Amino acid sequence: MSEIRIYVEGGGNAKIDNACKKGFHQLLENAGFKGRVPRIVACGSRDVAYDRFKTAINAGITALLIVDSEDPVSDISKTWEHLKKRDSWERPAKANDEQVFLMTTCMETWVVADIETLRKIFPNCLKEKLLPKPSPLSELEKLDRHAIQDALDTATNRCPNAYKKGKRSFALLAHLSPATLKRLLSFQRMHTILDRDLPSIR
Repeated sequence: MSEIRIYVEGGGNAKIDNACKKGFHQLLENAGFKGRVPRIVACGSRDVAYDRFKTAINAGITALLIVDSEDPVSDISKTWEHLKKRDSWERPAKANDEQVFLMTTCMETWVVADIETLRKIFPNCLKEKLLPKPSPLSELEKLDRHAIQDALDTATNRCPNAYKKGKRSFALLAHLSPATLKRLLSFQRMHTILDRDLPSIR
């Protein structure tokens, strides 16, 4: 089988790119894909991720794309419809909806969802009351991304290792609980598709 690549939003320089790749790789290993994790390509901005995904698809490479949705998604399965409406991104002729995974509305939604891990990473300094805790947890995916990001920043701003986008955020990604994240529609969908389509360990 040809190599599979996952183009992800995140990175921007060599150090952050490496942290991004490690973070996503570890998260997927923890989610049960050890030995099956595709090559992860850190792309920096979401526009660059889209462009590199298109180039790969047009070159006949088996490619997947992970980007923030930026805005709430009306139907998590209609990824290209959302990206067309929001970003005017055209679906490559050889691509389909199941090659795109949206982090709704941003990667920080996944981070905020896992309060148990946040307590461990930010002991004795996390201002937990400032974090949204909707019920069911999937309601997090309907919140404005800026509200999620600001809440996370404020809740950790007194911690010596306060949350920051970049190397720090991707290091935290590696510690998140897949069992908790499966309560989010975006992660659950990604896990289901990858579990079905990634080559089995032989």
